[in-house]
Amino acid sequence: MVNTKVNLSGVELDNPIIPASGTFGFGYEFAELYDINVLGSLSFKGTTLEPRFGNPTPRIAETENGMINSVGLQNPGVEKVISEELPKLRACFNKPIMANISGFSIDEYRACCEKIDKEDQVEFIEVNVSCPNVHNGGMSFGTSPESAAAVTKAVKEVTTKPVFIKLSPNVTDIVSIAKACEEAGADGISLINTLLGMKIDLKTRKPVIANKMGGFSGNAIFPVAVRMVYQVYEAVNIPIIGMGGVSKAEDVIELMLAGATAVQVGAANLTEPFACKNIIEDLPRVMAKYGINNLKDIIGGAH
Repeated sequence: MVNTKVNLSGVELDNPIIPASGTFGFGYEFAELYDINVLGSLSFKGTTLEPRFGNPTPRIAETENGMINSVGLQNPGVEKVISEELPKLRACFNKPIMANISGFSIDEYRACCEKIDKEDQVEFIEVNVSCPNVHNGGMSFGTSPESAAAVTKAVKEVTTKPVFIKLSPNVTDIVSIAKACEEAGADGISLINTLLGMKIDLKTRKPVIANKMGGFSGNAIFPVAVRMVYQVYEAVNIPIIGMGGVSKAEDVIELMLAGATAVQVGAANLTEPFACKNIIEDLPRVMAKYGINNLKDIIGGAH
């Protein structure tokens, strides 16, 4: 009998599989399809201090081996997430919940995290300093060690829950940014978010996405995720949640060997609603195939 349990910042998860923020709504939508309590945890839709309608449409473009999205953090705002969305999720999900928080200023990040930290349902806070789809926010905080550290420090001053900083791959030196976050008090690192991509319609000769560019995700970015998780694991002493193009159980093993303690599944949920369930069910088979009895034993095993 294989053991799929992992320990993430002192919290034991039944397995390392977590739907990535923005690809699983607030969770209860998927509960209509299957029992989402099979998940290790769940990172709900990116939440901001104020409600956001998001970017103009079209927001989605399919590509070979992936997709581009520019949703723009559409959400009802933290107050409604707390009063309406969290109770709906908790009614059908009894596992640890990860809140994903975004902002357009350090004060916004701080205020939003302070509010969500008070919620008993929330076990972890994932701070997104890497969204490529919004102007004057998101990724702008995650592209330099100084700004990422400033957000981390501000958030840690008002939170009691483990804080994971979600980093952007759209940088030349991911390691220095991860180290700066660790030094500023981060409890963990989430990586990677989407790469910045673009698609042009040959008939109209214009960008397909109204925002022109958006976040490129899907199978094609998986090797980049493995590389960055591997690099950051060698540089920090805090846990890593790996993600980026994960679509099967083998990908989970690979990211964990690179250094991830838990693994998020993103774009795969949008093409196959049962993606997370299928990966979890297949994990014991793949573990047995490669002689793995305990997932905890392989974290960073490729180093």
